[in-house]
Amino acid sequence: MTPTRSNRSKRSNHTTKGVTSEEQEDGAAPAAVAEATSARPLAGRVALVTGASRGIGAATAKALGAEGASVAVNYVHSKGPAEEVAAEIERLGGTATVLQADISDEGQCTTLVNDTIAALGRVDILVNNAGITEDGWFRKMDRLAFDRVINTNLGAVFTLMKAVMPNMETRGWGRIVNMSSFVGQTGNLTQANYAAAKAGMLGLTKVVALEYATKGITVNAVAPGFIETDMVTIIAPKIQEMLLAKIPMGRWGKPEEIAKAVVFLVRDGSYITGACLNVNGGVVTAY
Repeated sequence: MTPTRSNRSKRSNHTTKGVTSEEQEDGAAPAAVAEATSARPLAGRVALVTGASRGIGAATAKALGAEGASVAVNYVHSKGPAEEVAAEIERLGGTATVLQADISDEGQCTTLVNDTIAALGRVDILVNNAGITEDGWFRKMDRLAFDRVINTNLGAVFTLMKAVMPNMETRGWGRIVNMSSFVGQTGNLTQANYAAAKAGMLGLTKVVALEYATKGITVNAVAPGFIETDMVTIIAPKIQEMLLAKIPMGRWGKPEEIAKAVVFLVRDGSYITGACLNVNGGVVTAY
């Protein structure tokens, strides 16, 4: 599993324009630091976003890139769309690399982190976004269907966080955002496996946040509501009408709105850890 796209020449240019945390500590010119941090607050940081070829993941990768982060764009099947995301980041002056990995496989999770470090030098930000659904009534759901969703949506989060922690601890700075769902808070018909994984993600987020709170690493979750992605647009029109009626704001959320929440936690959330930020149009108002 090797990078299929790596803007190495731009990576070199990026480090001359941006200011890394080490450069700031070593006494880089104050004016240069101020310029870099005000225009591109995440300059010098490296983000790994799983499932970043489309939807919320793509929007998040682009948003982090726009803030100055170098971004590893992970995909499992959609190579073309992932390369388009990377190209958009680079078009805006950022740096991106595209990495293929099936995160349901523990070994590929570890390799994905190692490949990110090899391509971009480090991992400061991890966004666990990738996930799958395999819906069915509980009485008909078999253990394989349950395990596939748990392994991808929860098991990979555990493995990836374990893999990035040494890199973050070394520098005393890290930001992890786990993409949960309102379904993990409320449950949903035919989604026993998905709800269990997303609820488990919330518990895992809280524990890891507590254990790393003194190490400069924050761990938070975002719980989207109904977002205008492929998973929603393929739903039959009558069902869409029923779902919209349940949303107090009366509309689907946009992937970019979720991305803004992630950027907030990464860029401005230095005193926020173990939290779940609901972005759902009012579907869930407390948890």
